[in-house]
Amino acid sequence: MAKAEKAQKTPRLPTQVIAAISAAADKQALDLVVLDLRKAAGFTDYFILCSGSNPRQIRAIADGVLAALATDGAKPAHMEGYDRSEWVLLDYFDFVVHVFAPETRVFYGLERLWGNAERIDYEGGRPTSGDRRRGL
Repeated sequence: MAKAEKAQKTPRLPTQVIAAISAAADKQALDLVVLDLRKAAGFTDYFILCSGSNPRQIRAIADGVLAALATDGAKPAHMEGYDRSEWVLLDYFDFVVHVFAPETRVFYGLERLWGNAERIDYEGGRPTSGDRRRGL
Protein backbone atom coordinates (compact mmCIF):
# COMPACT_ATOMS: atom_id res chain seq x y z
CA MET A 1 0.00 0.00 0.00
CA ALA A 2 1.44 3.38 -0.98
CA LYS A 3 1.99 6.00 1.68
CA ALA A 4 -0.76 8.22 0.26
CA GLU A 5 -3.22 5.31 0.47
CA LYS A 6 -2.61 4.51 4.14
CA ALA A 7 -5.68 4.98 6.28
CA GLN A 8 -5.38 7.71 8.84
CA LYS A 9 -5.22 6.40 12.36
CA THR A 10 -7.70 7.60 14.99
CA PRO A 11 -5.84 9.15 17.92
CA ARG A 12 -5.83 7.21 21.17
CA LEU A 13 -8.37 8.81 23.47
CA PRO A 14 -8.35 8.61 27.29
CA THR A 15 -10.49 5.87 28.84
CA GLN A 16 -12.95 8.31 30.40
CA VAL A 17 -13.46 10.11 27.07
CA ILE A 18 -14.21 6.77 25.41
CA ALA A 19 -16.63 5.90 28.24
CA ALA A 20 -18.44 9.24 27.78
CA ILE A 21 -18.68 8.71 24.00
CA SER A 22 -20.06 5.18 24.49
CA ALA A 23 -22.59 6.35 27.09
CA ALA A 24 -23.84 9.14 24.80
CA ALA A 25 -24.07 6.72 21.86
CA ASP A 26 -26.00 4.24 24.02
CA LYS A 27 -28.62 6.97 24.58
CA GLN A 28 -28.88 7.57 20.81
CA ALA A 29 -27.01 10.90 20.83
CA LEU A 30 -27.08 12.66 17.47
CA ASP A 31 -24.10 14.16 15.61
CA LEU A 32 -21.50 12.89 18.08
CA VAL A 33 -18.18 14.72 17.63
CA VAL A 34 -14.95 14.96 19.62
CA LEU A 35 -12.77 18.04 19.26
CA ASP A 36 -9.13 17.48 20.25
CA LEU A 37 -8.15 20.83 21.77
CA ARG A 38 -4.66 19.90 22.94
CA LYS A 39 -2.99 21.78 20.07
CA ALA A 40 -5.61 24.54 19.98
CA ALA A 41 -4.46 26.15 23.25
CA GLY A 42 -7.73 25.29 24.94
CA PHE A 43 -8.47 25.19 28.65
CA THR A 44 -9.29 21.48 28.38
CA ASP A 45 -8.02 18.62 26.24
CA TYR A 46 -11.25 17.49 24.58
CA PHE A 47 -14.78 18.61 23.88
CA ILE A 48 -17.39 15.90 23.36
CA LEU A 49 -20.32 17.41 21.46
CA CYS A 50 -23.63 15.76 20.75
CA SER A 51 -27.31 16.56 20.40
CA GLY A 52 -30.55 15.15 21.70
CA SER A 53 -33.83 15.48 19.86
CA ASN A 54 -35.83 16.71 22.88
CA PRO A 55 -35.30 17.77 26.53
CA ARG A 56 -35.98 14.27 27.85
CA GLN A 57 -33.34 12.73 25.57
CA ILE A 58 -30.84 15.51 26.41
CA ARG A 59 -31.22 14.71 30.13
CA ALA A 60 -31.01 10.97 29.41
CA ILE A 61 -27.72 11.45 27.53
CA ALA A 62 -26.31 13.57 30.37
CA ASP A 63 -27.51 11.02 32.94
CA GLY A 64 -25.91 8.20 30.93
CA VAL A 65 -22.56 9.99 30.81
CA LEU A 66 -22.72 10.81 34.53
CA ALA A 67 -23.54 7.19 35.41
CA ALA A 68 -20.87 5.69 33.14
CA LEU A 69 -18.13 7.90 34.52
CA ALA A 70 -19.31 7.48 38.11
CA THR A 71 -18.48 3.76 37.89
CA ASP A 72 -14.80 4.87 37.76
CA GLY A 73 -15.39 7.35 40.58
CA ALA A 74 -15.33 10.38 38.27
CA LYS A 75 -17.63 13.28 39.05
CA PRO A 76 -17.92 16.49 37.05
CA ALA A 77 -16.25 19.51 38.59
CA HIS A 78 -19.07 21.61 37.21
CA MET A 79 -22.46 20.96 35.63
CA GLU A 80 -24.79 23.48 33.97
CA GLY A 81 -28.05 23.56 32.07
CA TYR A 82 -29.61 20.32 33.25
CA ASP A 83 -32.91 21.90 34.30
CA ARG A 84 -33.48 23.77 31.04
CA SER A 85 -32.08 20.94 28.90
CA GLU A 86 -31.14 23.11 25.91
CA TRP A 87 -27.42 22.78 26.56
CA VAL A 88 -26.10 20.54 29.32
CA LEU A 89 -22.43 21.01 30.13
CA LEU A 90 -20.47 18.45 32.15
CA ASP A 91 -16.93 19.62 33.00
CA TYR A 92 -14.49 16.86 33.94
CA PHE A 93 -11.39 19.16 33.76
CA ASP A 94 -9.54 17.16 31.06
CA PHE A 95 -12.65 17.04 28.89
CA VAL A 96 -16.03 18.73 28.70
CA VAL A 97 -19.22 17.04 27.51
CA HIS A 98 -21.75 19.29 25.74
CA VAL A 99 -25.24 17.91 25.11
CA PHE A 100 -27.27 20.29 22.96
CA ALA A 101 -30.72 20.76 21.55
CA PRO A 102 -30.09 20.92 17.76
CA GLU A 103 -31.06 24.59 17.40
CA THR A 104 -28.91 25.60 20.39
CA ARG A 105 -25.92 23.75 18.93
CA VAL A 106 -26.28 25.61 15.64
CA PHE A 107 -26.69 28.96 17.41
CA TYR A 108 -23.52 28.64 19.51
CA GLY A 109 -21.47 26.84 16.84
CA LEU A 110 -18.70 25.42 19.01
CA GLU A 111 -17.35 23.40 16.08
CA ARG A 112 -16.93 26.66 14.16
CA LEU A 113 -15.47 28.56 17.14
CA TRP A 114 -12.91 25.82 17.72
CA GLY A 115 -12.31 25.26 14.00
CA ASN A 116 -8.56 24.84 14.47
CA ALA A 117 -9.11 21.75 16.67
CA GLU A 118 -8.84 18.25 15.25
CA ARG A 119 -12.34 16.86 14.74
CA ILE A 120 -13.34 13.21 15.12
CA ASP A 121 -16.87 12.28 14.06
CA TYR A 122 -18.63 9.31 15.67
CA GLU A 123 -21.60 7.22 14.73
CA GLY A 124 -22.90 4.65 17.18
CA GLY A 125 -19.90 5.29 19.44
CA ARG A 126 -17.33 4.47 16.74
CA PRO A 127 -15.29 6.83 14.56
CA THR A 128 -16.75 7.22 11.09
CA SER A 129 -14.66 6.85 7.95
CA GLY A 130 -12.73 9.98 7.12
CA ASP A 131 -13.00 10.89 10.80
CA ARG A 132 -9.83 12.97 11.14
CA ARG A 133 -10.13 16.43 9.70
CA ARG A 134 -8.50 19.71 10.55
CA GLY A 135 -10.87 22.61 10.89
CA LEU A 136 -14.22 22.77 9.14
